[in-house]
Amino acid sequence: MRWRNRRQSTNVVKKSGGGRQALGGAGGGGIIFMLIRFLFAKFGIGAIVVLVGGFFALKAMGVDPIGLVMGGNTGAPATTQSEARLDQNASENEQFVAFVLGSTEDVWTQVFQSRGQSYKKPTLNLFTGGVTSGCGYASSAVGPFYCPADQEIYLDLQFFDEMSRRFGAPGDFAQAYVIAHEVGHHIQTITGISAQVQRAKQNASQTQQNALQVRMELQADCLSGVWAYHEQKLFGSLEQGDIDEALTAANAIGDDTLQRQAGRRPMPDSFTHGTSEQRKNWFTKGWRSGDMDVCDSFSASAL
Repeated sequence: MRWRNRRQSTNVVKKSGGGRQALGGAGGGGIIFMLIRFLFAKFGIGAIVVLVGGFFALKAMGVDPIGLVMGGNTGAPATTQSEARLDQNASENEQFVAFVLGSTEDVWTQVFQSRGQSYKKPTLNLFTGGVTSGCGYASSAVGPFYCPADQEIYLDLQFFDEMSRRFGAPGDFAQAYVIAHEVGHHIQTITGISAQVQRAKQNASQTQQNALQVRMELQADCLSGVWAYHEQKLFGSLEQGDIDEALTAANAIGDDTLQRQAGRRPMPDSFTHGTSEQRKNWFTKGWRSGDMDVCDSFSASAL
């Protein structure tokens, strides 16, 4: 992807000191780690799979799983969290993130203006290890996420190394796809879609809630494809192989693929993000059309 000498967003913030301190100084991530060790020793890998599945199911519903494990308000203070804007000393990875966010700002501002609307830009927070957001505390193990409560994106850059090493999805456009996907969740929030889905989940079964969340994630995949279409149309920055990098990343993080990697038989009722094929298909819908109306996954009879 050709990105050097392009505008970089000023809405990227580096956060530090976002860990939570409790129970004799053990952070939430430490408690989870100790719990995993205990379950593995006592019950084997099956208990770990159940724990991880429950963790991500709670995350999909906007619940802070670590906060639940720690019993809510423990009375122990959270460490002070400081933040700083990127400056001339920013690393290349940080500059790339700022470029991608800047590109989404340029694209979505134009798309919204063409629809007679204004686009509210999100802040993207870079952190290491753990961070406290408007949705609660999260460790890096959660991966990149968008918080509707504060309308901000959170990313530990080490996730990109994990994408390449663990998921076999290297490349700068694979990274751009991840950021554009989280921006897709922001668009769902500012257009009212997220609120509608949360209301629909309130009286739904767990299976129904998961199905709604799958449609949320697939729509965000489609919106990331819409961004890619307009980025190429406006700036011609995509290179040969870039779209393949995005599709490889989408394939690697499909629910069925992740469950197989964990040694489980894929269980569709537990999916919260969609299959690998669905995620690729919805990104492609956006990429080929450039039309956010095509991304109405909630009206689709088949995903």
